[in-house]
Amino acid sequence: MDYKEYDVFVIGSGVAGRYVAKTCSEAGLTVAIADNREFGGTCANRGCDPKKIILGPTEVFDLAENLIGKGISALPELHWNANQKFKKKFTEKIPAGTENILTDSGVTLYHQSPKFLGKHTLSVEGKTVVAKKIVIATGQIPRILQMEGAHYLKTSDDFLKLKSLPKSMIFIGAGYIGLECAHMAARYGCKVTIIEHGSRALKAFDPDLTSELVNVSKKLGIQFIFNAEISSIDKRVKNYSVNYKTGTDTASVTARMVFNTAGRVPAIQELSLEHGDVAFSERGISVNTYLQNTTNEDVYACGDVSDHSVPLTPLSGIEAKVVSENIIDGNRKHIDIPNVPSVVFTLPNLASVGLSEAEAKKRYNDVIVKHELVPDWYNAKRINEKTYGYKIIINAGTNRIVGAHLLGPYTAETINLFTIAINLKLTTEAVKNMIFTYPSWSNDIKSML
Repeated sequence: MDYKEYDVFVIGSGVAGRYVAKTCSEAGLTVAIADNREFGGTCANRGCDPKKIILGPTEVFDLAENLIGKGISALPELHWNANQKFKKKFTEKIPAGTENILTDSGVTLYHQSPKFLGKHTLSVEGKTVVAKKIVIATGQIPRILQMEGAHYLKTSDDFLKLKSLPKSMIFIGAGYIGLECAHMAARYGCKVTIIEHGSRALKAFDPDLTSELVNVSKKLGIQFIFNAEISSIDKRVKNYSVNYKTGTDTASVTARMVFNTAGRVPAIQELSLEHGDVAFSERGISVNTYLQNTTNEDVYACGDVSDHSVPLTPLSGIEAKVVSENIIDGNRKHIDIPNVPSVVFTLPNLASVGLSEAEAKKRYNDVIVKHELVPDWYNAKRINEKTYGYKIIINAGTNRIVGAHLLGPYTAETINLFTIAINLKLTTEAVKNMIFTYPSWSNDIKSML
């Protein structure tokens, strides 16, 4: 049988996959990589990076709106089409650029999702491939919703490449993707409704600060429907109708577009993992601390598709480094995940790192919780920002910071200081004794302690 043979075959060309492929190839191994979409992965092409470009004009609008009559005389106009053209200057170069980098490193490229035929054998582009080591780095994809009319649903991919905004939108799911898209759409003038199966938004974030963010969202005109069980989606002449049930009551809401923002799941459905004796669960590819599969020792997984991972781009890079070293040098490197911050890029930002209040109280005998809404602090008042708050969790026994949760302007940046403090196990006194620039948002963290 005619087949291609490689030392390493990587599936997925995002941050994790391309790092492994490039590093292993530069170490002298024969390497191939495959992707069933444009090369470069989710973050650069259709996720984090383009999202923040679309966010940019709304940040200007939000600040201007706060300062109307206080130095700003008129609101700027937001132009979706112009911003989309600006976004393309970043995204359109990614696929070819990624391919060039990999090709220049000696990596062979395939443009299809492989399927396992055996423990070391794959089928891709009609070819049979044998690899000594296989790395799965396929990331995550939107969760499939099962309901009548689900084929009408669009995803965040579609949102980020809309040529024009419709008059109204519905987002099914009040996670970070739903909230972020809703905030951007609402500021661009779209009527937005969010329907959530659970009782609150952003269940992975602090409930008190999330409640404040929901209040801000409502003031933007975003409607929330919680505890809703969606039964079907119907197509009308111009609109779509989402039919749902809350308790014993049935109702419906209509909009020009409906988006599935009900979370993401590991992208493993097309891989035929059972033929490769690759263990997996609904959380992703099952791995040990070497990021090696628990049933097929020649398969590794890194990035969002690993069941060991938190779906955040910076962590994908760390995991890719571990996998590369273990393939090149043998299993010597264990994954050691530090506290990883996460952010909801709404306006204001909601950011978190470390333990939640509930987690800390389960782990420690005595916990100090510093929680306050502080729109009267100087930095917020300077830009007339009405929403600014924090919740800091401290282990009273050691006086160390173990969790931080922030809501306000630029907290996506400020949370990084708390990440350093927690990972270095700093006490509150150590942080308070540091000198920061003043007046600055960073300097506020000392007052939070």
